[in-house]
Parts: sequence; C-alpha cells; structure tokens
Amino acid sequence: MDTPLALLRAWLRALGPWRLAATGLVAVLLVWAGPQLAEQRRPSFDLEVLRTVHQLIPEALGPLLLRVYQASGVHLTAVLVLAMLIFLAVKRFWADLVCLMVGTAGILLIVDRWLKPLFDRRRPTGRLLEDISGRSFPSGHAAGSVVFYFLSCCLLAAHYPRLRLPLFAISSTWVGLVWLSTLYCRAHWLTDIAAGAAVGYVWLSFCLAGFTVWERHTRSSLPSSTHG
Repeated sequence: MDTPLALLRAWLRALGPWRLAATGLVAVLLVWAGPQLAEQRRPSFDLEVLRTVHQLIPEALGPLLLRVYQASGVHLTAVLVLAMLIFLAVKRFWADLVCLMVGTAGILLIVDRWLKPLFDRRRPTGRLLEDISGRSFPSGHAAGSVVFYFLSCCLLAAHYPRLRLPLFAISSTWVGLVWLSTLYCRAHWLTDIAAGAAVGYVWLSFCLAGFTVWERHTRSSLPSSTHG
C-alpha cells in the first residue's frame, strides 16, 4: 500500500515542472499584486478597459451579454454541475465524479471563502445589474468557469475522444462570453478576471494531477488476471 508521502511524490510528478512553476508564479503574483490592487479605488488601467469594452460592443448586444452573465451565475451553474454529476454516476465513472466534486467545491472555497476576504477589493462602480455584490478579487466567475467547464471536458474526452474538439470549442467560446459579459456588466475589473483564470488553471491542474495518480493507483492495485 502506498504511503501518503509516496502518493504526494506521484502527484508532484503528475503535475510536472511547468505546472509547478506556473503555480509558484501565480502565488507570487497574487501576494504581490493583490494588496496593491485592493488599495486602488480607481485603477486607471482597469477603468480604461471597461470604457473600451463599452465603446466597442454594439448597444444591440448589451442585453445578450447581460443574459449571459445572469445565466453563468450560481443557480444555473449548480444545475449544470448536478446534471454532470448525475451523468457520471449513471455511467459509473466514480473517479471522475469525485474529481468533479472536489474541483467545483474546492474552487468555490478557495475563491469565495479565502482569497476574496483576504484581498477585500471593491467591485467597479456603475454596475448594470442590481444583484451583483460581494468582493471582487479574484473573479469567481472566471475561476469557476475554467475549473467546471474544462475539467468536465477533460473527463468526458477521456471516455469519448471523438467529442474532444467540439467539447473544448464550445466550452472555450462560452467561457470567453462569460468573461466578456462580466466586464460589460462591470461586475469585475479585468485584473480580477485574469487572477481568477490563473487561480482556476492552477486548481484545475491540481485536480487533473490527482485524478491521474488515483487512476494509476487503482489500476496497479487491481489483481492481475491469470490465463490458462
């Protein structure tokens, strides 16, 4: 039976040097930039990005982006997560189910319960929807969309390889729309979205590395078949 230390080493190997380096870089950037961004009431770069977004997007597309932001909220996302979990349970993909549960629940705790209270950054003023509240940095929309949609794509593509390209194409398009709608609604600064996407990528990498180790450990622990 593998010891916890052996499993940790296997997880680090599955994570790989590049993703470990990315994790360290994201951590350094959060520690360095987070407090500075939280102190700025009117960040010039972020304000200019929001102005540019509103100048470039045609007025006719505004209501669509508002609906995209509302559709990407907690309630619909919870329904999608539940539907995905039910699908994995019906297919008896138990490792995938646990991985998705850990991934989606973990990113909520990391962003909403830890990072946002830690940095305590204010959202932009002039928000276009009344039900936008809470702190701003990093963006939970950005982090959550990266983890849920791309983790789901990775898990499904492992079982249905022919669906890999359409799954990632559709998910990438939707995630891009969610980020754009977040800026249009003035729910987040661009730096919030960039930080959320980075945190989401790191947590996604952690989950996939853990899933890989679990799968290898499960296969190695199965009794070998005998042939007469």
